Amino acid sequence: MSDIIKLLPDSIANQIAAGEVVQRPASVVKELLENSIDAGARNIQLIIKDAGRTLIQVVDDGLGMSETDARMSFERHATSKIRVSEDLFSIKTMGFRGEALASIAAVAQVEMKTRTQNHELATHIIVEGSDYKSQKPAAHPVGTSIWVKNLFFNVPARRNFLKSNPVEMRHIMDEFQRVALAHPEISFSLYQHDLETYNLKPGKLGMRIVDLFGKNYRLMLIPCEEQTPEISIQGYIGKPEAAKKSRGEQYFFVNKRFIKSNYLNYAVSNAFAGLMPEDHFPFFVLFIEIDPRRIDVNVHPTKTEIKFEDERTLYALLQSSVKKALGMHNITPSLDFSFDVNFLRPNTGNSQNYNKADWADKQSRSSAEGKWEEMFRIAGSTESFENQALHELRQAEKPTEIIFGSSANEMQSSQVDQLFTIADRERLVFFLHNRYIITQVKSGLMFIDHKAAWYRILYERFVKQHQARKSSSQQILFPETIVLNPKDYSLVMELADELMAHGFHIEEFGPNTLAIKGVPAGLENSGSVALLESIIEECKKNFNQFTGNKSENIARITARYISSFKNQKYNNEEMTMLIDQLFACENPNYTPDGKKCFTILKLDNISDLFNH
Repeated sequence: MSDIIKLLPDSIANQIAAGEVVQRPASVVKELLENSIDAGARNIQLIIKDAGRTLIQVVDDGLGMSETDARMSFERHATSKIRVSEDLFSIKTMGFRGEALASIAAVAQVEMKTRTQNHELATHIIVEGSDYKSQKPAAHPVGTSIWVKNLFFNVPARRNFLKSNPVEMRHIMDEFQRVALAHPEISFSLYQHDLETYNLKPGKLGMRIVDLFGKNYRLMLIPCEEQTPEISIQGYIGKPEAAKKSRGEQYFFVNKRFIKSNYLNYAVSNAFAGLMPEDHFPFFVLFIEIDPRRIDVNVHPTKTEIKFEDERTLYALLQSSVKKALGMHNITPSLDFSFDVNFLRPNTGNSQNYNKADWADKQSRSSAEGKWEEMFRIAGSTESFENQALHELRQAEKPTEIIFGSSANEMQSSQVDQLFTIADRERLVFFLHNRYIITQVKSGLMFIDHKAAWYRILYERFVKQHQARKSSSQQILFPETIVLNPKDYSLVMELADELMAHGFHIEEFGPNTLAIKGVPAGLENSGSVALLESIIEECKKNFNQFTGNKSENIARITARYISSFKNQKYNNEEMTMLIDQLFACENPNYTPDGKKCFTILKLDNISDLFNH
């Protein structure tokens, strides 16, 4: 039998190695930016075309490389910082040239010009798919410029697995933001198709955060700092009202390297307990400095996950430092969040609106306390719905068949007249504690959560209107403006057609600024900015699922947002209409999020309360 084991050609071996380093265009961006930082650059430009498919270019004013180093940087296992095995456990730099360039050059057409201070001419190298095409002198300022063209040109299967340009560009911007946050002392700029997206001047971390995420953060930042002999923690946390429904703006850096850690995320979130809604996540940019020998950065190929020697101590210290920062700025569950000594002007944003709404809800709840006598009067009625009520239901757009039950496994189909009682008197309904509509049915009492009912009704209405291309829009008398960071602005532009189809009328109003001139019918004018922010956050929360059906997701978010403000008191006619609309829905049982719209307290259960 002949030998069958062969050494792989370098070109194939390089492509296999590239699979660990170059997963998508954003991977290339990360490696090249970190190379520039380790080269001592003070100004770094990132130029992107076609979401990195066509071109990724990084220009820096760092130390540059000699002719020999330039050539060696494209060789496998070439490095500037590892000499002995112990060096693997004390690395504090990101990656200097050789660690990634060989892998990148294996799956792209790469061109590099680099010059040191001691040389009058630069070295110009062209490599395609690991094959050297040329090396010659060239004119170039001190520093390095690298062009990565036609990524995965020689691996079409890998290229086919790339997502859409907006998705890939979002990943690129994520990497750019992380690197820019980690190094506020360096100037960064980002260009897409020759248009400037970011131009970040060197400065302090607070200003870098504001430049990246928007001017609104100027009033939201609280400094956080803790020093021990073993660990240093410093950075910023956001006020509770800066919390959002996505984790997108949470950044941990260990020795200036961005990491992901659910364990440490819990430490910060627990420190905010009682200060924000349970489904929200706080903003933070926190830097942890620790002896490199007490962590292992090599547990994940991308080095975004690391292992700590004493994770529990770090957890406790981190939670304590965040609590202390909140306490020093007088932020507790019972205090006003509007004052922040870190900045001069008080906040007048969403938190005050939230507190007013909460207060109004409590007031309306207390005003309903005296209505129990009416409830007993209604509960004592033997019949609850008239022939006219059934007639209205049967005239609705949808069939009168409904599904009900206490769980998904118990759901069953029934005609309306099997659920509702027919009588000659008017339908009797009652509004309990400004939340639940109560009415009598054959089997007992039905409790309807009016906000959940509105959520289901509005969702199905928006979906049908969109399908029929008949979405209703109401114009805003005084258009509202919203300033977004470049990443969120590009996301809204991507969703522009779908937003318009759902009744939004949005126009560009300056750099990264939008004017909202029309909103879906039923939305209060004052809520247009908050609704758009909700759509942005939901999109960022899980972009891949969101893009599966943008229309239904926008309908769901809009319906949920509008229904959350349904706090008015209903008269009998309005409650009756709401019931009719709910049971005209395709699925009146549950909200689009899977929560119950109504439940039935059966007569047997009521009898049990009296020990009958």
